[in-house]
Amino acid sequence: METVPILYIAVADISTDYIMASMREPTYYLMAALLEGPLHGYGIIKRVDALSGGRIRLAAGTLYGALDRLEVQGEVEVDREETVEGRRRRYYRLTSTGEALVATEVERMRAAIAVTGTRFLAVDPATAS
Repeated sequence: METVPILYIAVADISTDYIMASMREPTYYLMAALLEGPLHGYGIIKRVDALSGGRIRLAAGTLYGALDRLEVQGEVEVDREETVEGRRRRYYRLTSTGEALVATEVERMRAAIAVTGTRFLAVDPATAS
């Protein structure tokens, strides 16, 4: 059975770093989770887990702290609230500013990959020596 390293995230680790610096990986995955549309907190946690292949698992407190910060920074906003089985769910979506930040990060990563070309893209880490 293959083990997958898990990255537990502290609240201080999730912040939005702007255009010239790289975005922290948990923030990137949180924002990427919202690219397909609004999600509530548990939906974000599950999508981040799936997108990261299980490497990043956001705790609820960490997630909501990050969402609050991103909302203050104008990168995410509340889409709607609804009550399901007596519990309130708040759905979040990316703003146009948030989408632009994700796009900028994607371009930064593409530029970083271009530095090494395709040298490592075809290497299977399990057989590399």
